Amino acid sequence: MFKHVLIIADIEGSTGCPDYAASTFLNPGWPAACLAMTLDVQAVTAALFKAGVSCITIYDFHRTGYNLIPEMIDPQATLIQGYRRGAVPGIGSPDGAEAVLFVGLHAASGTSGFLAHTLTSRIARLTVNGLPLSEVELFGAVLAPYGIRPLFFSGCPAACDQAREALPGLITFDVPKPTPQVPQKVEALRRSLAQTAVAALENPAAPQPFSPRGPFYAEIRFRDGAPVARRVAARWCLKRAGNTILLEAATMQQLYADLIRICYLTPLVQALLPLGLALHRALGRAGLAWVRRRLSAL
Repeated sequence: MFKHVLIIADIEGSTGCPDYAASTFLNPGWPAACLAMTLDVQAVTAALFKAGVSCITIYDFHRTGYNLIPEMIDPQATLIQGYRRGAVPGIGSPDGAEAVLFVGLHAASGTSGFLAHTLTSRIARLTVNGLPLSEVELFGAVLAPYGIRPLFFSGCPAACDQAREALPGLITFDVPKPTPQVPQKVEALRRSLAQTAVAALENPAAPQPFSPRGPFYAEIRFRDGAPVARRVAARWCLKRAGNTILLEAATMQQLYADLIRICYLTPLVQALLPLGLALHRALGRAGLAWVRRRLSAL
């Protein structure tokens, strides 16, 4: 039995995200999707505690990092909202954790999954060594140096197929898209999600820490074409072919850091990152307050 587990949670693969609008910050459909995401994570959290896990750390990993409603999450768990600096970008330090469960994630950029993307929808397709790269691979790899084993993944069927192919032995749970609209069916789906997550704790075929060998040759094709790729390439002195950035990295950790710079940063923002993260967290908290007001009015 694993005693300390991480949960990395996203919204697209949750039981209450029917379309892109529902995943969008301050969109009228976003509060209901936040509520469903929260109920999914809480169902998994409660089941894990009941099964004997003693420490759970939850990372809210969608958009601003403020989507989960804290008062609806078991107070025994540690909920981390907003992104952190540290050894693992976005997460900080995961020291002490033994395993990670991915709840509500999505398929890789350029594939047929529901709202498929990797890190940002600005990227139309991201391949590494010729294959689409999903976030479960990225996150699993950057956690591997800490001995953290990936145990479980939930999301749309295509996302689950990709996760199992990348990490053989991983237990997955399909969240159908569109998701059921009947409350009883949603509750039944959520119970099955939690039960499957608990079963993953005792999976004899669970993957070891995910440590793929490099080098890694990445091609990042931008949705908005060559002008955007040209600006990004010039900003970071990168190779480019048309609307595609070309990267080479010796490790997945290096590739992850490079992708974060490409997707989210400029040199100025990177230089002012502590201030930028503080402002981003302030924006996230304001958005979550708006979610609470909208839900209380229902």
